[in-house]
Amino acid sequence: MNPVAATPYVFFLGIGGIGMSALARWFQANGHTVSGYDKTSTPLTEALAAEGIAVHYQDAVASIPAEVRENRAQTLVVLTPAIPKDHQEWAWLREQGYDIRKRSQVLGLLTQGRPTIAVAGTHGKTTTSSMVAHLLHHAGVPSAAFLGGISVNLGSNLLLPPTALELATRNSPMTAESVPVVVEADEYDRSFLTLYPDVAIVTSTDADHLDIYGHKDALVESFRQFVSQIKPGGTLILNHTADSSVAQAAPEGVRVIRYGLSPEQGPELYASNITAQGHQFRFDMCGPQGIVSGLELAVPGYHNVENMLAAACVGQLYELTPEQLQAAVADYRGVKRRFEFILTAGATHPDHVYVDDYAHHPREIEAFLRSLRALYPGRQLRVVFQPHLFSRTRDFAPGFAESLSLADEVVLMDIYPARELPMPGVTSELILSQITAPKKSIQSREQILTNAETDTNFDVLATVGAGDIDQLVPRLKNILNIRWNGAQA
Repeated sequence: MNPVAATPYVFFLGIGGIGMSALARWFQANGHTVSGYDKTSTPLTEALAAEGIAVHYQDAVASIPAEVRENRAQTLVVLTPAIPKDHQEWAWLREQGYDIRKRSQVLGLLTQGRPTIAVAGTHGKTTTSSMVAHLLHHAGVPSAAFLGGISVNLGSNLLLPPTALELATRNSPMTAESVPVVVEADEYDRSFLTLYPDVAIVTSTDADHLDIYGHKDALVESFRQFVSQIKPGGTLILNHTADSSVAQAAPEGVRVIRYGLSPEQGPELYASNITAQGHQFRFDMCGPQGIVSGLELAVPGYHNVENMLAAACVGQLYELTPEQLQAAVADYRGVKRRFEFILTAGATHPDHVYVDDYAHHPREIEAFLRSLRALYPGRQLRVVFQPHLFSRTRDFAPGFAESLSLADEVVLMDIYPARELPMPGVTSELILSQITAPKKSIQSREQILTNAETDTNFDVLATVGAGDIDQLVPRLKNILNIRWNGAQA
């Protein structure tokens, strides 16, 4: 029997993770008793608690809810790879013989037997999967989604599928089992190999997670295996920059559609007549399923135009009309911490802006900063970056330095360790020493806040990173709102 359906109690180790919390919300909505541990309280864990999920922050067996401790056979434990090996609760649950499964395994069970749209890639997958979910939902296609970020349109990282009663009320030909599920397919720890998609998008296969894979060839091989699991008759939507061997792994009968920004790059699916007006990008979509003209995307960045091409291609597979695509694209508002405009100054400070972004790979940072430069040419750009993981800093320090050097000033924070222990000789100085921007420094949180209050030598501020840099965002917003607009945020 599927343990997802058989267990009334579900306990999460690392419940505050973006992917873990989506699963927790799914179980809660489906009548399970959900609880979990996380290291620190965050707005996301507080939101889970407000939704009726018991969350604790002390690693102690006594903190595990009584119903979990007293009902081993009726409890499913969901584990994130970020939990350290010496975690007391995890050790006790193992010793007691609980059914402990990785988040990816549970996601694989939840999507088993359902039409699955899986979005993979070393960067771009969160935005692209949120776009797919939004386009289908906006057009009224019954669907579900597990996302790796908070969709601004949905206000959540989870889109629940309609119930059988709701489907009947809509006169939908779909059953609960035939509703498509959009999932973000994570390559870390080969997690996405639990998925068997009907439609797969691969946004990129750039080197990353070398602490797991060792070298890029092993990473590419993992993407090849993921693509080989596409169901017969399915579709692979592949970014033209991905390793060419990935397409060769698609099973016989799987349709491959390559996409990119322009036909000169060689893809069958591309954008034409791209124009930028303020924060908005307007373009036509040209591809094997026809032309859709006049698409207007309110989330800036050429990389987001490219992401939307892949998402809209899925929309076409689900028979969305050009008019439905135009309306849905125009209504898309992005993902929290993906090119998120935190503050725009008023008339007294034109072209002053504060933007926050989750970018934590050199190519992501380059795409983000180039788009920011295009939006605000000639403005003084200060970037505050928190490196994520010692291993990623070690492996990509030159790339980080090159991409960050697009700014006028770079402020580095200390490395966010996440699941890792410190590595000898690996600090933010490794990046700083190679940055060629006119101004560069390493600063503490308090220094960053103080300098935002007193230093007026910047027009555009960007905070960037995947660690806990987001905790600075509300404080920086308040400081800059007082400076630029004379008001509390």
